Amino acid sequence: MKDFLQIHQNDNIILALRDINVGETLQINGSNLTVKADISRGHKIAIAEIREKDDIIKYGYPIGHALTTIHPGEHVHTHNTKTNLSGTEEYTYAPKTSVVPYKNEQRTFKGYPRANGKVGIRNELWIVPTVGCVNGIAEKIIKRFEKHVGENSPFDNVLVLKHNYGCSQLGDDHENTKQILLNAVNHPNAGGVLVLGLGCENNELPEFKRALGAIDENRVKFLISQAVTDEIEEGFKLVMEIYESAKEDKREEVPLSELKIGLKCGGSDGFSGITANPLLGRFSDYLIGQGGTTVLTEVPEMFGAEKILMERAANEEVFQKIVSLINDFKDYFLQHNQPVYENPSPGNKAGGITTLEDKSLGCTQKAGTSTVVDVLKYGEVLKTNGLNLLSAPGNDLIASTALAAAGCQMVLFTTGRGTPFGTFVPTMKVSTNTQIYELKPHWMDFNAGILLEDGVSEEQVLMEFVDYIISVASGEWVNNEKNDFREISIFKTGVTL
Repeated sequence: MKDFLQIHQNDNIILALRDINVGETLQINGSNLTVKADISRGHKIAIAEIREKDDIIKYGYPIGHALTTIHPGEHVHTHNTKTNLSGTEEYTYAPKTSVVPYKNEQRTFKGYPRANGKVGIRNELWIVPTVGCVNGIAEKIIKRFEKHVGENSPFDNVLVLKHNYGCSQLGDDHENTKQILLNAVNHPNAGGVLVLGLGCENNELPEFKRALGAIDENRVKFLISQAVTDEIEEGFKLVMEIYESAKEDKREEVPLSELKIGLKCGGSDGFSGITANPLLGRFSDYLIGQGGTTVLTEVPEMFGAEKILMERAANEEVFQKIVSLINDFKDYFLQHNQPVYENPSPGNKAGGITTLEDKSLGCTQKAGTSTVVDVLKYGEVLKTNGLNLLSAPGNDLIASTALAAAGCQMVLFTTGRGTPFGTFVPTMKVSTNTQIYELKPHWMDFNAGILLEDGVSEEQVLMEFVDYIISVASGEWVNNEKNDFREISIFKTGVTL
């Protein structure tokens, strides 16, 4: 493995690939560089004099400016660097041509075609509570069902989509809750759903049912708990009816174009932007080349890199949607009297990420180089194959839930610090470094850290990654499923009654 990496020829910093001690001499661009501080792996070292207020350049773009003169060999981090970000901006439409670098190889996976034309990668039984008050009832119904059917269940898994909302909410919060739950009921990974209400909540089940539109009544059932004597028994009867409709379900070969994959990162470190996130970007381009769909979200982590995405808008209408996506989210921060740039977490900073621009330029690499074909509001579902952007915050659970609710059958989640969680679809953890992959094998699913090793081919790793994703789409479980770490979280912005 190399000692350091200069990501772009115009960068005035290098990235340490190992812990480097003060006094060590590095050979860079034909010259010796003496390191003037202990540098942890993933952190930045100046390779030229950077005067006060001059930009720090990484990935070929500014990630902030120097607070004081930084000399060659010095550590570049939060103590001497500040973001360039402030409020909303005006943008100019200046499109650049994007070419998908991968041809359609006509590959397939084994999925579950649904009557509505969608394809699931799992065949699961879900109970979707309209309100958090019935979470406990839902769990008892599931336990009764599992005890009754034992190993004869046709379902890959059974799950209660527990949440604490559905009542005492107004305006956008109420609509967000309803829309996320509606989308979950219609999700192709669900082979059957019991929608379970209480009876007095704001998220009224009769209105919820009307909003669902056309459904397969053999696979989607409804129960108002207050309307029956024994809600556990009645719920059990309904899930058994779903069982009868689903018990003959089998996987079938379907084209890779049916895959819709969410792209997310969390617990990022200094390696995220050079290993795992670029790997997801190459996969995104590959899948789009097969006619498939990927979705990038966590809008605050586009701040500082948004122009790269804007240049790739399919047309001016999509460009304007991206502008609104960015500025509306900045306004959300400003309306709450919060700065738009206070994003990198303590873990991010410990891992070498200095500013939000630093984080964003790494984050957006998950989107590869493809054209942005559409921008979705929070709670909207996918309409167009290709690369989509989705409005949601950076919070891991909220963003991953939003990706699944938009119709993604799987979420690819890169991390350098490690995290065990999963949302209600398979949530594949891709490690940015080998150390966390080896430390947390029960959390991590794929190691992108091998890209730092000498002689490793990016294309070879990509093809291994593609094969693994196809295996998971065809039924292989990832660790969040094995551990039964599956949760949902819904975006909330307003008051609670």
